[in-house]
Amino acid sequence: QVQLVESGGGLVQAGDSLRLSCAASGSTFSSYAMGWFRQAPGKERDFVCFISKSGDFAYYADSVKGRFTISRDNAKSTVTLQLNSLKPEDTAAYYCAATLYTSSVILATQYAYWGQGTQVTVSS
Repeated sequence: QVQLVESGGGLVQAGDSLRLSCAASGSTFSSYAMGWFRQAPGKERDFVCFISKSGDFAYYADSVKGRFTISRDNAKSTVTLQLNSLKPEDTAAYYCAATLYTSSVILATQYAYWGQGTQVTVSS
């Protein structure tokens, strides 16, 4: 089992950047591939990006490709999401999640462990 805690959210203006972090504990972090999802009020939780267990492969939703970057540090049991060129439509609660699946995983149901979320609000 793994516990996940996100941090780094906040209120920014369009075009700004943010860096979200997710700290893991309780299990071997490198055993899990990791993903980020986001959920706006009244909407479903949407896939944002995925990174493999070793960090050598990443996959992004089209809506964030070229603007967001996922990375991980297995020695520190952390996964980071760099958000650049933020848009108002990026406003949502952002969640990190852990999965034992090894290929690109875009469905929330494929992730076993979730953090509590961190809010990102982008004003126009």
